Amino acid sequence: MINRLAFGFYRVLSAALKRLSIATVFRIGWALGTAAYFIAKPYRQLVLANLKIAFGREKSPAELRQLARRHFASLGANLLSSIKLPTLSRAELEAIVTVEGMETMEAGVRDQRGFTMIVSHFGNWEMFAQLTPHIFPCPVGSIYQRLSNPLLDAELRRDRAQLGLRLFERKEGFTEAMKYIRAGGAVGILADQHAGDAGLWCPLFDRLASTSTLAATLALRTNSWLVPAALYTDGIGRWRCVIFDRIPTEGQSAEALTARINQTLEAQIRQQPSDWFWVHNRWKTPRPKFLLATYKRGIAMPAATEKPLQPFKILIRSSNWLGDAVMSAPAVRAIKRGRPDAHITLLTPAKLADFWRSLPEVDAIIPIKPSESVFAVAAKIRAQFEAAIIFPNSLRTALEAFLAGIPRRVGYPGHHRSKLLNQVLREKKKRKKGASENTAPKHQVHHYLALAQFIGAEIPDSILTTQRQRAPRANPVIGICPGAEYGPAKRWLPERFAEVMRDVHQRRGAHLKLFGVAKDRAVADEILGAAPTPCTDLVGKTTLAQLIDELLSCDLLLSNDTGTMHLAACLGVPVVALFGSTEPVLTGPLGSGHRILRHPVECSPCFKRECPIDFRCMKAIQASEVLAAIDEILDPQQNGRSSVPLEAQLQKRPNDECTNDEKFGERRWH
Repeated sequence: MINRLAFGFYRVLSAALKRLSIATVFRIGWALGTAAYFIAKPYRQLVLANLKIAFGREKSPAELRQLARRHFASLGANLLSSIKLPTLSRAELEAIVTVEGMETMEAGVRDQRGFTMIVSHFGNWEMFAQLTPHIFPCPVGSIYQRLSNPLLDAELRRDRAQLGLRLFERKEGFTEAMKYIRAGGAVGILADQHAGDAGLWCPLFDRLASTSTLAATLALRTNSWLVPAALYTDGIGRWRCVIFDRIPTEGQSAEALTARINQTLEAQIRQQPSDWFWVHNRWKTPRPKFLLATYKRGIAMPAATEKPLQPFKILIRSSNWLGDAVMSAPAVRAIKRGRPDAHITLLTPAKLADFWRSLPEVDAIIPIKPSESVFAVAAKIRAQFEAAIIFPNSLRTALEAFLAGIPRRVGYPGHHRSKLLNQVLREKKKRKKGASENTAPKHQVHHYLALAQFIGAEIPDSILTTQRQRAPRANPVIGICPGAEYGPAKRWLPERFAEVMRDVHQRRGAHLKLFGVAKDRAVADEILGAAPTPCTDLVGKTTLAQLIDELLSCDLLLSNDTGTMHLAACLGVPVVALFGSTEPVLTGPLGSGHRILRHPVECSPCFKRECPIDFRCMKAIQASEVLAAIDEILDPQQNGRSSVPLEAQLQKRPNDECTNDEKFGERRWH
């Protein structure tokens, strides 16, 4: 019924417009288009957004609004005029159109070549169907996509058939179109629309856009001339058809030609910006993979271009704890590598800003003070980003991005926040006990990497490894981190730290550095009192930036399961990590060259802040084991040990069927 009503309206409108002159129809359309600018707010916003991408660096906001109004008026005039066109005679049509560049077509005919015509949505592009059969010195056809309204589709097909225009339906393939071109015909292809996941990503106004390779492919396969054409508005009820010089195809790939086609399109748009079809999401952000590394056709840049790409601005909301932030760093690296125009901004608690500044993949930092409300944070990030990736699982962090109006908001569900996100990664449901699937938990780093992969990043094994080459020193520098902000259940015994410090100083002449926050002062004093050895006491005395510098000076770090442990591993510093109440499978130091010391007991891992019984998990780790692990790292060849990844050191305990959610407990979401 709807199709019949729409077709009936089209026929009535066509009959009414037949009685009016083309100039009158044009003026009516101009008035209707002007009204649409003020009425159709979503389309107005889309046009202004597109114009900002194309000309935002050249024109003021007022100039962009003026251009948008003119575009709506021109679009209305051309759309209404296109309904009038089929009623015009050939003489009437030739009287309102001038043609430029016919010598290009004539040269191609003399060369006995067919033509692949690149047609775009300029001015009254529907006029090509009426015009080209009359003016071109060769048979003319067009790649056609069937309209959803079968009645209107049949009507338009009949009109074009009467004009002698050959139609090739896209879904039926391109074999017949290629035969037509090889026989000397010209086939028009609309080449300026978003091509979706199957497109090649090429710059248009220095912003990557998914672009069809069809025109380039047909030109190469048929050895035809690749010729752009545009139909500009040239006054009230008048138009100008411009046939541009052919694009050379010799020795070119389809990818290079497609990038060149976008350059040509940009030049055509700049001639008369209001005439292009801006009411189209040309720079659409794909879903779900808006990183482009894994797309089939990939990215093609035009040859000999020096213009930088406009940045695709991605906001990443950092976790609030240092250890979690460090474990998310590989995901940040993967996201940055996901597309060449990625600009990464970290929205992070101010206390972690220095860590994120140390990563070369991070382009900008927006720090959050503890006193800032969610509304204040949203105001800081509003109207700046194309996408937000939210690592923490809290309601507040999703609300920040939602209130800021960031168009694409990605994260895990939970905490009643799914409706605040518009791209949600839902983890697979846990299989029942006894199922054949391996239920061993994964390291927390994979929780963040899964988000990066979900949006299109490639995750090579090397993303988890930080290499740092350092020659052995006669007097190594060893860092000691005896604290643990989460709680005392994660802390090894102070007297055993002291025993290790005495031994490595006596045997190796090691210089010792003691790390920690102000809350670790009591533990540090106990250790220093039990180990009267030379030691640089840095507990509570370093900023995060200073801690990074101090860790880089170390040959090794001995640490509990702490953020400092993760930071050292991220910096490429070998770690001897002591685990008891927590699970190294989930939160062990990443990379190779580390040593994990842990004695599974029946109550471990419990993930409690304080041990409710006898602290047996940490008491089981002896100082002699720690000293042996230190020797293995400092003298790998002497000990016959090479760098061993975390996974190779861990032994799965029987009946251990925990998941990340169960084992990481409350700390995971801090």
